[in-house]
Amino acid sequence: MTRLLDHPLIQDRLAQLRACECSPGEFRQHVGQIARLMVPGTTSDLPLKPVPVETPLETMEGHRLARPLVLVPILRAGLGLCDGFLSLLPDALVAHIGLARNEETLDPDTYYYKAPTQLAEADVLILDPMLATGGSAVETINRLKEQGAKHLRFICLVACPEGVKRIEDAHPDVPVYTAAMDRQLDENGYIRPGLGDAGDRIFGTL
Repeated sequence: MTRLLDHPLIQDRLAQLRACECSPGEFRQHVGQIARLMVPGTTSDLPLKPVPVETPLETMEGHRLARPLVLVPILRAGLGLCDGFLSLLPDALVAHIGLARNEETLDPDTYYYKAPTQLAEADVLILDPMLATGGSAVETINRLKEQGAKHLRFICLVACPEGVKRIEDAHPDVPVYTAAMDRQLDENGYIRPGLGDAGDRIFGTL
């Protein structure tokens, strides 16, 4: 259920933002560009429904998305991906979940959650630049499923085998879309080679 989005333009931007000399402004720009480039690959199999369309010449059958879309950026780093997705999915609703990593246990602590009520009828796209330990991803999926979400997918820039396995074990029905599969986690729970702390680099809080 892991899908690697390795379009050349995505890989070009990813290499640039990984670099130490990439400034916060450049980092945000590259993340936004990658997010836009990931939209087609992460939505290519969304279900459609037939609808009548009146063209200037005649009536025809067109197709619209069968379900509403809900974007769920995991605060705070997920916000870096959100605008890129909204630029191509302007009608999407946006939920927010705030998770902070406990540096001792490496497990997530939830400090904020707000979501639309119609999760059960929606295609839900969870956005987070990094899939490291998988704790935040699994906690987010747990919370969304408790609220009725059924059609979920997790989208990130960089993943590692440990994080992917944790999602697969806990939620085998949730596909993972990533621009890169990195080597491993280190002893501090950071992805190697990775790109550092995505939230710090997006917001300049190094």
